[in-house]
Amino acid sequence: IIAIDITKATLEAVKEHGLSQKEAVRCKNMWTLGLVYWLYDRDRQPTIDWLNQKFKNRQDISRSNVAALNAGHAYGETMEISGERSAYTVSEADIPPGLYRTVTGIEALSWGLVAASQKTGLRMVYAGYPITPASAILHTLSQLKHFNVITFQAEDEIAAVCAALGGSYAGALGVTASSGPGIALKTEAIGLAVSVELPLIVLNVQRAGPSTGLPTKTEQSDLYQAVFGRNADSPLAVIAARSPGDCFNTAIEAARIATKYMTPVMLLADGYMANASEPWLIPDINSIEDMKVEFHSETQAFHPFQRNDDTLARSWAIPGTPGLEHRIGGIEKSYTSGDISYEPENHQIMTDIRKQKIDNIASDIPLQDIEMGEENGHMAVVGWGSTYGPINRSVQRARSNGKKVSHVHLRHIWPLPSNLKSLLNGFDKILVPEMNTGQLVTLIRSQYLIPAIGLNKISGQPFKVSEITSAIQKHLES
Repeated sequence: IIAIDITKATLEAVKEHGLSQKEAVRCKNMWTLGLVYWLYDRDRQPTIDWLNQKFKNRQDISRSNVAALNAGHAYGETMEISGERSAYTVSEADIPPGLYRTVTGIEALSWGLVAASQKTGLRMVYAGYPITPASAILHTLSQLKHFNVITFQAEDEIAAVCAALGGSYAGALGVTASSGPGIALKTEAIGLAVSVELPLIVLNVQRAGPSTGLPTKTEQSDLYQAVFGRNADSPLAVIAARSPGDCFNTAIEAARIATKYMTPVMLLADGYMANASEPWLIPDINSIEDMKVEFHSETQAFHPFQRNDDTLARSWAIPGTPGLEHRIGGIEKSYTSGDISYEPENHQIMTDIRKQKIDNIASDIPLQDIEMGEENGHMAVVGWGSTYGPINRSVQRARSNGKKVSHVHLRHIWPLPSNLKSLLNGFDKILVPEMNTGQLVTLIRSQYLIPAIGLNKISGQPFKVSEITSAIQKHLES
């Protein structure tokens, strides 16, 4: 460990350029960056060009920052230390060519929703209430109103979800977001969305709980809440993003399912993913498949619970359209007329239909694939959400040591992919790392009677690669 007085070294490097003490101290980030560039054998010129362009009207600042950058690099070159001190060269990344930018999970979620609204041909109505770590979705979307986005900060979580659901009733793409405590408050209205069968996207940016818990710390403890957390039989679709950039595509998938099947969809992210950033290949918007919504227009024998024979989705008619006037609400409806019905047989039919509609989504999502490794072996490490990175790296390490280990990562949590059971049965052991006490493990065991093993971390911090690597080794040897 080498102690460096970076502030002193920076002030010495920039003293001839005439900056104030306060401005000079600010250059220490560039000094540090210069040292990092030496450590990793990176070219300084792109940064120098950027500094000269950014501060072209303040040459003293640009020259000072360049001087600090060069001084930090020179410090690394001239350090008098024993042992190996050559730079560590990072090889070129094996990634598709194209234009990249840095993106956070919040940004990608917001942009994905906007892209989805454009591809469905719907105005988006986003209604939210401030809560860490989901608040920034409202901030981001409020700056995108030129894409036919309406944003509304409600007085509480219940008002927010009801406003979003009202937007869907009026023919818009209704969206709301929160974290665990806020999702709990929204639960009754989400059940209403299940009952009236309207598309609604619910973003759950998870944080450590229960109750207020640790608002700024990450966790994956809302899977039970997403899949089962409503009164009565109230099924909905649940999907999960794996990384900041993946939030974009996951938001589009949520909109596709919601509008095609006339159902609420809960999209799970978490605080770590929401605030983290990564390089993101800016997609060609024209390559994203259209999902144009066609509202019901046939007035002959219309009632609001007429269904598509293939998807079982009910018809979506704009209220107030001549000949298509209708009312919906939380009391059970007749399968044949859409009127209020208390008939026992009808309630059985409607409950079964709502369940079957969600179950049918399994045939409309991709088959589960293997992220790394073979389709059978000694162990499959199964994850969901932001555990993707450490799991993938851990499996890579195990495979480099000759272990027959594969990585399976779920996007569709409910319903589960139709081939998942047969895929998991191809492995001797199933290890499930997740930031909760074992919620996906419970789901896998209950659905498939597979003795999955949990690796659980509930510290408010993401997994380290070393933690999963050690668990893989331990269970392979046991």
